[in-house]
Amino acid sequence: MCTTVEPGLYIRPADNVPEAFHNIGIRIEDDVLVTESGHEVYTDAVPKRVDEIEILMRSI
Repeated sequence: MCTTVEPGLYIRPADNVPEAFHNIGIRIEDDVLVTESGHEVYTDAVPKRVDEIEILMRSI
């Protein structure tokens, strides 16, 4: 079975939230293969830390 582990942060408009952050969502997903003998994280090599993502985005 392959499943997605998907923690997320969704920001809705509120008086105490800067307008630049209204209605944005941040998701860090992992796709995981689960078998009788173990598991494999398909997305293990995908950048997830802020500094890694910033480096990736500068290279595009």
